[in-house]
Amino acid sequence: MFGFINRFFEKPAENGTKAEGRDVRVAACAILIEMAGTDGEFSAEEKDSILKYLEGTHALAPQEAEELLQTAARGLKGAVDLWHFTNLVNQNYSKEEKLQVIEIMWRVVYADGRLDEHEDYLAHKLGNLLHINHSELMDVKVKVLRDSEKTKP
Repeated sequence: MFGFINRFFEKPAENGTKAEGRDVRVAACAILIEMAGTDGEFSAEEKDSILKYLEGTHALAPQEAEELLQTAARGLKGAVDLWHFTNLVNQNYSKEEKLQVIEIMWRVVYADGRLDEHEDYLAHKLGNLLHINHSELMDVKVKVLRDSEKTKP
């Protein structure tokens, strides 16, 4: 269904050009999947957080979001590191869009109600790779924690 799969994994965007929007979505989704699996499990809550982000932010139908998630997961299996994904996001996302990715990243981390030390390390690493300074990273984390406190029964 998505004709961008081969383009995303076969060649990077040309210098000075924007990547196709779906390519960037795959990259952002791959970052979130990597975060979700950092603690050794990819829970249903974490998957739901990612799917909600894809559906809401990128106006995808549930089936399209699921296919995008599967595409990103396949891409991660062959990836040596996260630089290719974060570089594509950096080239194509505004600061605000990158902060949205960081916000959903923290939501994925806290979907299971706890912060694992590996998740914390990767969150900081991704913040650096996405050119988000530490105070912005922490501001978004605090916002997510406050939001989660408000929704607790």
